[in-house]
Amino acid sequence: MVARLDTHEEAMRWALELAVRGLGMVEPNPAVGAVVVNADGEVIGEGWHERFGESHAEVHALEQAGADASGATLYVTLEPCNHHGKTPPCAQAVIDAGIRRVVIGTHDPAPHTAGAGVRALEAANIEVTIGVLEDDAKSLIAPFSKLIRLGLPFVHAKWAMTLDGKIASRTGQSQWISNELSRRTVHHLRSRMDGVMVGIGTAIADNPQLTARPPGPRSATRIVVDALGRLPLDSQLVQTAGEHPVLLATSERASAESIEQFRAAGVEVLVLPTTADSDGTSPKVSLPELFLELGRRKMTNVLVEGGGELLGQCFDDDLIDECHVFVAPKLLGGTDAITPLAGLGLETVSQTPQLEETVVRPLGSDVYIRGRVVR
Repeated sequence: MVARLDTHEEAMRWALELAVRGLGMVEPNPAVGAVVVNADGEVIGEGWHERFGESHAEVHALEQAGADASGATLYVTLEPCNHHGKTPPCAQAVIDAGIRRVVIGTHDPAPHTAGAGVRALEAANIEVTIGVLEDDAKSLIAPFSKLIRLGLPFVHAKWAMTLDGKIASRTGQSQWISNELSRRTVHHLRSRMDGVMVGIGTAIADNPQLTARPPGPRSATRIVVDALGRLPLDSQLVQTAGEHPVLLATSERASAESIEQFRAAGVEVLVLPTTADSDGTSPKVSLPELFLELGRRKMTNVLVEGGGELLGQCFDDDLIDECHVFVAPKLLGGTDAITPLAGLGLETVSQTPQLEETVVRPLGSDVYIRGRVVR
């Protein structure tokens, strides 16, 4: 616990740092952090939403502050809830604790909240300030917001590429472009995802497990997009379906026999509509329909790992929310070598979406670039 926080911004920044500790543990709920500060600026309580279905951040912070919470200020990254869910309403807990002022990062976007938490606090004559470090607070809950507003998961696109922009050679070989530190970072990403997705080309070429090693807070459903049902029954994905869930997103073009074989092996099969490829012939599983189904299953974060055809389809369908790119100081060359985003692509550079909140970090000899797509 920090000793004291002298400004609204300092206190909210610390609450945001606390909230991050819940990522991967609380979904489909939002990550939230809270800090209780007395009149002298001393921190007397802090907490974060630690696990889905358990107490929210405000409750942890108020419990730690105890009787000293009376007359103090509560800083919380998200508007306190005012409804009964898996836990009692936090707004009432704040009122009962005798808090004098509540400083909030951002409103709760959930329709069942719609400012109800703020109204309850103000009705109890508690001073409320909203919007301190609001952009950061909104960024923290962006996956939750998308799921709540659109019924869609937040889509993370990941690829490792050479310095000349290739994710595999002209023969399809890709292991390993990135170094061990980059691969370790990918495993950490997987460990907080609800789903990890690849196309059938990657599933056949790499025969991946798509698990997080070592295991993290979440065990992601492994999703293969395979319109024709070509996933080999002896693949690592099928062979481990009894240990970690596998979802095969296919179409009516897959044979009934292969679908039954997948199901007998413990693979869940989802038959979806198709769309034509950019050449107008090859069938592609409708990704908007797939992601709507994942949203119905309350998947909050989905990591799309490739290959180029699937990532390109995601790009063409404007589905990507965040990019995770690992650039290795290597050269592959070749007109036929595989690039990260295939598909149709854009006509002009002026159409290119920008990335914001960009982070560039060295990982040994590799460079990791992360950023969110601006729409």
